[in-house]
Amino acid sequence: MTDLTQAIATTPEVRECEGALDAPEVPVIIIGGGACGLTAGLALHRLGVEAVVLERDSRPSGSTALSSGFVPAAATAAQRRQGIVDTPAQFAADIQAKAKGQAAAHLVQAYSEAIGPAMDALAEHHGLVWQVLDDFLYPGHSVHRMHAVPEKTGEGLMQRLQVAADSAGLPLMTDARVTELWRDRQGRLRGVGVLRPDGSAERMACRALLLACNGYGGSPDWVRQWIPEMASATYAGHVGNDGSAVQWGTALGAALADMRAYQGHGSWAVPQGTLISWAVMMQGGIQLNTHGARFHDETQGYSEAAMQVLAQPEGLAFNVFDDAILAFAQGFPDFVQAQAAGAVRTLPDARALAALLGCDEAAVRATLAGVTPGTCPHTGRVFTRSLTWPLHAIRVTGALFHTQGGLAIDAQARVLDPAGRPLPNLWAAGGAARGVSGSAVWGYLSGNGLLSAIAGGHIAAHAMAQHLAG
Repeated sequence: MTDLTQAIATTPEVRECEGALDAPEVPVIIIGGGACGLTAGLALHRLGVEAVVLERDSRPSGSTALSSGFVPAAATAAQRRQGIVDTPAQFAADIQAKAKGQAAAHLVQAYSEAIGPAMDALAEHHGLVWQVLDDFLYPGHSVHRMHAVPEKTGEGLMQRLQVAADSAGLPLMTDARVTELWRDRQGRLRGVGVLRPDGSAERMACRALLLACNGYGGSPDWVRQWIPEMASATYAGHVGNDGSAVQWGTALGAALADMRAYQGHGSWAVPQGTLISWAVMMQGGIQLNTHGARFHDETQGYSEAAMQVLAQPEGLAFNVFDDAILAFAQGFPDFVQAQAAGAVRTLPDARALAALLGCDEAAVRATLAGVTPGTCPHTGRVFTRSLTWPLHAIRVTGALFHTQGGLAIDAQARVLDPAGRPLPNLWAAGGAARGVSGSAVWGYLSGNGLLSAIAGGHIAAHAMAQHLAG
């Protein structure tokens, strides 16, 4: 065993040792206890491989808990129960269509094929209950494939995953901040160093390691470097997305990919600081700027809508919708909470709406007159009906939610070096790895983040189990 006092520090967080790390060993260490890490840990448990999940927060949450919790998946048992016909190939085509053909083809195929089995396994073996949202289509999806737990929130999804982990006896260490990665001179990961809240430190050895921890949206320096257009935007993601996975990976010799890709959102309520479901737009709602004008086709996607909203005066817009849409939106707990916080204003007529926006009443009347069945000549949006008074409005801005670029990986989630060769025993998935959103904000298909997390965690677990068995 190596004498750790002779270890050589190569970077502030990546350290070298001569051979095996002198510490208790677990076959697999997973850094990050979000949807990706817990999915991977549960899959390894089913495969009979011992793993430990290290989560630096006091409870697992991450980006998943802040999301809607809706997971796109094809050919699932839940879809079949609801009579929905879907295939991985159709899902893959939708992903690439949204990304204009720029998404990593090997990951698109791998994720679209793996997500169905991953979701079914979570239901069959771990009690997660999925329902498919079949009363509207999110932008870019050709069939109903958004799966949700009964709570219809990301927090609900995380709670159910944690219950599943507890029931399975999956070791989950919270308040465990990984401060060191240890590798030998051949580049093989040998273990980690962990800092606990009381200041104590411990080390754990492993034979395979999965980075399931974060993106870089919470790092102002990384955002300015890679997506400068969002440098001054509201960051609505998890503070733990500090780029440490990318930093570790590059220090270990990994390549980066799709670093300019990210998920924005054009419907972040201000000042309440909460997400307003884009279902409001898909059901017929519109966005108006402070001049009382529409400025884009709201059905193109909530991610690219972030830039559209930020380009308006003061970086603001108002979601405008009627009673029928309000009743529909109240089926989403997040919306109900936003309404309780005072985000929704009710306007009896055009004069009241114009006063809220701070524009002329004539401008509001002219805009609403154009919201009629047919194709809008200015934005190309197809409307199926007009809005009826009273109307409701929510003041929103554009926000950055999470990044879609990261460590380059192959179809087995193995981390790759710049020559495309896999590093010896390092895997990455979820926010730590490149996603399937191409190279820009407009490539994000609704749900791509949780697709990468759950499908990626599932794939990585099976690949690590095979690696250990070989």
